[in-house]
Amino acid sequence: MPEIIRFNPNKQHYGTTTLITSYALCSSLLAVINKFAITKFRYPALLTALQYLTSSFGVWVLAKFNLLHHDPFKFPIAKKFFPAAIVFYLAIFANTNILRHADVETSIVFRSLTPLLVAVADTAFRKQPYPAKLTFVSLFIILGCAVAYVVMDKGFTLVAYLWAFVYSMTITVEMVYVKHMVMNLGLNAWGFVFYNNLLSLMIAPFFWVLSGECGELFASVSGGRYRFEPMASVAVCLSCLFGLLISFFRFAARKAISAIAFTVTGVVNKFLTVLINVLIWDKHATPIGLVCLLFTLAGGVLYQQSVTSPKSVASVLARR
Repeated sequence: MPEIIRFNPNKQHYGTTTLITSYALCSSLLAVINKFAITKFRYPALLTALQYLTSSFGVWVLAKFNLLHHDPFKFPIAKKFFPAAIVFYLAIFANTNILRHADVETSIVFRSLTPLLVAVADTAFRKQPYPAKLTFVSLFIILGCAVAYVVMDKGFTLVAYLWAFVYSMTITVEMVYVKHMVMNLGLNAWGFVFYNNLLSLMIAPFFWVLSGECGELFASVSGGRYRFEPMASVAVCLSCLFGLLISFFRFAARKAISAIAFTVTGVVNKFLTVLINVLIWDKHATPIGLVCLLFTLAGGVLYQQSVTSPKSVASVLARR
């Protein structure tokens, strides 16, 4: 009988490093995979629903075979977690729509704005200490370069940037609120994956109908206009697989590091995303836009330096 995997991020130092690295790799690849999927399968609400179905069902099946352990579904816990699942669903749905109407770099730029917003929200709502001056400098570098990217964006569309605004707001709330949930509900990492994806799957049909995709897909199929593409199936399967992987590493990493550090980790790993995106096709930003984006990510690196100094580490250890 295989040994049940019980995750404890505080047990060994290298466990945290492995989690952050795995999260960064999955996050970097998932952005490009999702862009590829939404290009071949232009139904963002249905795509996200399939991702949630794969993740929740995958966790349930693996638990049945004793390959992992997740906390059982309980209505009182689900009731407490439900607001976080709504915010999470809105963030993912908005990001998928950004990828539908704009390039990957646009999504990354607006994702890069969240550390500054999270820093303020974390201090205001979770009573965390204000970041150091150098940290704020790095966050404002990210903000300034993001604004420059928007100004230089020749492919600017109102629809894409409306979705980008919704994404920035929801992902900020999600980063801070879910960190609060992680620290107070007492679920293990797979338990969070199971609850989050199952509750999001329950929400998905409402947005599928509300967005009009349900009628659009039905009309396309009934009218004979829908054409099955093998590459669309491959793209959707890859998106679902990486959605499951990142679900685990996202929650596990959240337990190991602070909300702001987790947010900026997601920004810095986008260097790889940009490189992959530029190399594989022409669906990317202009050269000037890429320069603005790279400076935005450089601000993320500066942030990492500002929060990993010996003084910062000592203060963290003192608080523990």
